[in-house]
Amino acid sequence: MLLDVDLASQEPIYRQIRTKIVSAIACGELSPGDQLPSVRTLAGDLGVNMHTVNKAYAVLRDEGYVVMRGRSGAVIADTARTVSSSKAQEHQDRIAAELTRLAREFKALGGTKQEFIELASSQVNSVF
Repeated sequence: MLLDVDLASQEPIYRQIRTKIVSAIACGELSPGDQLPSVRTLAGDLGVNMHTVNKAYAVLRDEGYVVMRGRSGAVIADTARTVSSSKAQEHQDRIAAELTRLAREFKALGGTKQEFIELASSQVNSVF
């Protein structure tokens, strides 16, 4: 898995790392049981502070995407088996809130409901 970050981006680096790993899981580049690089290795590869990578891994752990195995490091979780129904509901609530925020932004810029639905549908089709 190749991972890069944009040091000039407004998005915090740890969030960029988190997003790239979640995308790699969604695209099938990473599968349950796959080992992620150690914090030290990934920090060195990206040229960022180890605490930044550690924070990204902690967020991924808290969201249920990875399991921390002590000195063995971070491993991609089998979310079908490890994510509780309450954690799944939290994810759905967070995604619904984000979709609402995006729909409001789209509408504020003059977009219509149908245009938003078409755009969202196009993006969903590109993922699934």
